[in-house]
Amino acid sequence: MVDKLETFSWDAAEHLETKEDIAAYLEAALEEGDSALIVAALGDIARSRGMTQIARETGLGRESLYKALSTEGNPEFATVLKVLKALGLRLQVVAA
Repeated sequence: MVDKLETFSWDAAEHLETKEDIAAYLEAALEEGDSALIVAALGDIARSRGMTQIARETGLGRESLYKALSTEGNPEFATVLKVLKALGLRLQVVAA
């Protein structure tokens, strides 16, 4: 007899509780080098902090942010920088 497999939905935004969690999550996405993954990770992070609040702080529309920070999104770099600033994050370049 085979037991029935039960699955549950998982949302990364529900597990990003500290700035360290957020930084590690975004760094892991950056290490993959996939721009869609990076944008989606930013979207998860923004949702974890409240998309309405991030929209207010960036001066961008909430729906526009949801769209830009989705897996199908392609935000302008200026948008990415505004979101990072609103999240209290900054980009840092290190030699590879």
